[in-house]
Amino acid sequence: MRALRVAVLAGAGVLLVWLFGFGGMSDLSRWAAEQQRETQNALAQGLRAVRAGEPGAWATLMGLCAAYGFFHAAGPGHGKLVIGGYGAAARVTAWRLSTLAVASSLAQALAAILLVGAGAFVLGWSRTQMTDTADKVLAPASFIAIALVGGWLVVRGLRRVWSAVAHPIDEHGQCGTCGHAHGPSVDQAVAVASWRDAVAIITSIAIRPCTGAVFLLILCFALDIAWAGIAGALVMGLGTASVTVLVALLAVSTRQSALAGFSGAGAVRAMALIEIVAGALIALIAAALALPLL
Repeated sequence: MRALRVAVLAGAGVLLVWLFGFGGMSDLSRWAAEQQRETQNALAQGLRAVRAGEPGAWATLMGLCAAYGFFHAAGPGHGKLVIGGYGAAARVTAWRLSTLAVASSLAQALAAILLVGAGAFVLGWSRTQMTDTADKVLAPASFIAIALVGGWLVVRGLRRVWSAVAHPIDEHGQCGTCGHAHGPSVDQAVAVASWRDAVAIITSIAIRPCTGAVFLLILCFALDIAWAGIAGALVMGLGTASVTVLVALLAVSTRQSALAGFSGAGAVRAMALIEIVAGALIALIAAALALPLL
């Protein structure tokens, strides 16, 4: 197990060095953007086939939607930032974080459906108005919400540090002075992944609908095949989730490996430090992404 933990940490370190030190992020973004463009062109052809009632057109369209969601998520995105950062910062299980990743991706698809549906049938917006709303209003709002999530993680980590200093605990999670538990033990810290955290994370991701899903829905509504657009947007969400779930698993595995050598008070302090650092990174990156859009 120790060799496995070392391998996981080493792999994560090599990946980060490649992404941020050797232009890996730019290469990945370029590749993902090219694949998205090709898939988007194929989507337009698939929509015409669905409208014409060609055999197998629906299956082909859904496959293209899943591929688009995958390529969309493969590039830099706010969903991976929140899921990965939260997985590193909070004592959340891989299963719970994976479920949160899927729910966030589907919520993002639902936001696209609501935006285009309301814009087309209630507000009478044009295609330009809907895409501008997604890119110029909802995108910065999403990054600001993500920055607030990061800020909350920092505050929560600082509170853990203060609690640990004010009430030192032993290896059983009890106060070394009075013998009572003044805060959660490492095992009890799983409760950090509360429904409030889930709502905050899903909302911060879903505020900004997927651009590809908006594009697909606008075309489908114009071609009078709205159900194809709705189904395709949800499938895109599942395609996106296939990547964010991998990010979730990597984040949880890396955190568990990093904390494996700690116990009792040491584990609480280490987890608080990770929470502060991860929260600060989330807040800084999200703020940097939001500022050019304001």
